[in-house]
Amino acid sequence: MRYHNITKDDMLNGEGLRVVLWISGCDHGCKGCHNPITWDPNGGVAFDATAQKELFEALGQDYISGITFSGGDPLYMGNREDVTQLARLIKERFPEKSTWLYTGYRWEEISALPIMNYIDVLVDGRFVEDLKNPKLHWKGSSNQRIIDVQKSIKNSSLYLYQAE
Repeated sequence: MRYHNITKDDMLNGEGLRVVLWISGCDHGCKGCHNPITWDPNGGVAFDATAQKELFEALGQDYISGITFSGGDPLYMGNREDVTQLARLIKERFPEKSTWLYTGYRWEEISALPIMNYIDVLVDGRFVEDLKNPKLHWKGSSNQRIIDVQKSIKNSSLYLYQAE
């Protein structure tokens, strides 16, 4: 897996103050994407032990609410195994921190993936420029959904996330 950046104090990509891992690789090609530099799966740098240490140190801060996986697309086929393992490690080490994931895939396509066991909130769907609305909270276009993953899995039905 490759990544472009680790943001250590983000307030725009999920609830609370978050660490964001910007992962390389996306094949959706959404017109108007805010981060097309992350599309190339060979872009950025390798996510190695040093990057993991940096990420875990940031997550260890008391004021951090959790991690957000973004990109690119963390569920790009070439990323899925590595991102799943990292999400599992984070959930084991920081069980009190929430895990958010942004993807261009729809819930119906990915709900059975093993990574969903470690995700609390999923923002699904491609960005659609014609549906862009800067007033939307935590998503870029009105077709995207903010999903309570664990409640959806438990009840075998889609539940939208409700901020506390």
